[in-house]
Amino acid sequence: MTARRTSFLGAAAVGLLAAPLVSEVRVRRIAQPLTYRWRTLEIEPRGPTMLGFSARPRQAEAFGLDPFDTLRTLLELPFGIVRLGAYWNRMEPAAGAFDTTELDLQVEAVERAGRKIVICVGAVKTFGYPECFIPGHHLDRPIPEGTLVTRRTHPALLDAATAQVRRVVERYRGRPSVVAWQVEHEAVDPLGMEHSWRLGTDFVEDEVAAVRASDPTRPILLNGFLPTSLAVRAQQAWRTRDQGDSLALARRVADIVGLDVYPRHAVVGAGAWSVYLEGRPRAWNLPRAQWPSQQVMVTEGQAEPWETSSRPPDLHERVSYSCGPDRVIENYYSCMRAARRRGIELSAYLFWGAEYWVRRLRDGDPSYMGAVTRVLEHG
Repeated sequence: MTARRTSFLGAAAVGLLAAPLVSEVRVRRIAQPLTYRWRTLEIEPRGPTMLGFSARPRQAEAFGLDPFDTLRTLLELPFGIVRLGAYWNRMEPAAGAFDTTELDLQVEAVERAGRKIVICVGAVKTFGYPECFIPGHHLDRPIPEGTLVTRRTHPALLDAATAQVRRVVERYRGRPSVVAWQVEHEAVDPLGMEHSWRLGTDFVEDEVAAVRASDPTRPILLNGFLPTSLAVRAQQAWRTRDQGDSLALARRVADIVGLDVYPRHAVVGAGAWSVYLEGRPRAWNLPRAQWPSQQVMVTEGQAEPWETSSRPPDLHERVSYSCGPDRVIENYYSCMRAARRRGIELSAYLFWGAEYWVRRLRDGDPSYMGAVTRVLEHG
């Protein structure tokens, strides 16, 4: 092959790759007009799919809300399932402590409302910023960036983590409302862009074994970030190339595969503007053959903004481009349609961002809550 032909083919390959990448990039003002499109958008019938949300007490606190009042407000809506988190550093604030007060109150509130529960037992990672909730007394120094945390590198941390997940399961396994245990959160992926250390697959497999031994009757859920754009897919493949990502692990060892789906999010911002990546449902990597015998659910369906700050901005009578109330419905619709095109009947769809809706409602904007209510009321 001549050098000229090689150069031409290389340029063509770059062009083929660049075209879909460019099509996924948007440069937009963060603040967008608040409209009422959500009132008229088509809603995909859910069939047997249960609808739910994740309760994030730390996020409620960040929004200046009372976590239990917020949970009670959300339970007034006809959700069927709620995901709760066992935050290790809150349950074990000191060596030898085991304080389940917060989770007990959450479980009791959800049970009184007659809803089903998924408990994320952690231990190291649990949903909600900052995702890592290791008590300080279990780490004599921060985990170095770039570290793969395995049985061999961190045996004491693994012993403590497996002891913690066993305690949580033993505490709540007598509750018939609990229908599944989630082990870790996006178990073997890095923590976003803030940290590059990761849990090894062997570390998580030992936690899974501990949960199964403590309760062999309930299914185990492992979730992972579903890339909805080519750029994110390439980045995730590179960062997890040594052992695969969380969805690969879930396909291998879990009973339920959980998908975290964020079709539009900011990657860099400057002043009033941000650069966004916007995925296309037809490009989502959801072949049915990957999950021949497992349940599949959306553990996080984007229903709040994802901007460059961990806390979405408060915009008076405006919404963030990444997720206005119309996008709450469109994201749900896209997930349901994308799954069904591939022969997947989602067992549940959990909206992500419930505390944000309550904060907006308190500030006089009922649109997010109204959009979710429309989906819930659509049979």
